[in-house]
Amino acid sequence: MADALKDALQHAASIVETAIRDAVGGQPGIPEAMMYAVCGGKSLRGFLVLEGARLHGVEVQTAAPVAGAIEAMHAYSLIHDDLPCMDNDDMRRGKPTVHLKWNEATAVLTGDALQALAFELIMQGNITPKAKIVLAHMLAINAGERGMVGGQAADIAAEAADEPLTLLKVNSLQAKKTGALIEWACAAGPRIACADEMPMLQYGRSLGQAFQISDDILDVTGDADAVGKAVGKDIAAGKATFVSLLGLDGAKSRAVELVDEACDALAIYREGAATLRAAARFVLNRTH
Repeated sequence: MADALKDALQHAASIVETAIRDAVGGQPGIPEAMMYAVCGGKSLRGFLVLEGARLHGVEVQTAAPVAGAIEAMHAYSLIHDDLPCMDNDDMRRGKPTVHLKWNEATAVLTGDALQALAFELIMQGNITPKAKIVLAHMLAINAGERGMVGGQAADIAAEAADEPLTLLKVNSLQAKKTGALIEWACAAGPRIACADEMPMLQYGRSLGQAFQISDDILDVTGDADAVGKAVGKDIAAGKATFVSLLGLDGAKSRAVELVDEACDALAIYREGAATLRAAARFVLNRTH
């Protein structure tokens, strides 16, 4: 990872963690579990919010609560995804999952609290009422049945289906499950500024799919210690993935195409979007 991108991601993580800690505190119980779940990740979605905001002249302190909001929503999704009734994972971000660190009830409530916090942070932001409405409305859509939750439900249903999903259906499923929150993060900056969101939205759509393909590749080729979670689970479950449908080389080639599309979408921003282009290329070579 290039030093500039690494620094930008670390800076975003610090901003996100501060925004969430300021909102919930660090006392024992649910607040402690919330911070545990948020800390230690790449904060890619928060970074995308902050970079998109910067491109549209929005100051960091204005965008910070919105960056915190998407990372809170993402952390909630990971907590619930790891539960025994879902993917039943023991490790996330290189440490025990929330339901193992505490218990299942705490994990459910921590996820619920983070989901609610996402909307609270948007409403606390020093942005226009119009921007707040758009951000909250679109987050509800992208995180709900028409987005992430719907994609997760389709993924669970696919595991019990008689036949593996087609490539078209996998595309649709992953556009919801993984892509929806990444798209929201990318569009947040122009939405805060009440500017044209289409270039960043297109960037997010291509980036989101490339990110999921990268996830599928890591499940086959990655090391659990580096990835920070279990690998090889998709193959063991017989799930249809981009790798199973396209082959490893085909999946890698498709990811390259999508990253090129994402970078092309940023042409309007010229050199101002260099870090976002680096983020897209990082997706191709990430190890976690």
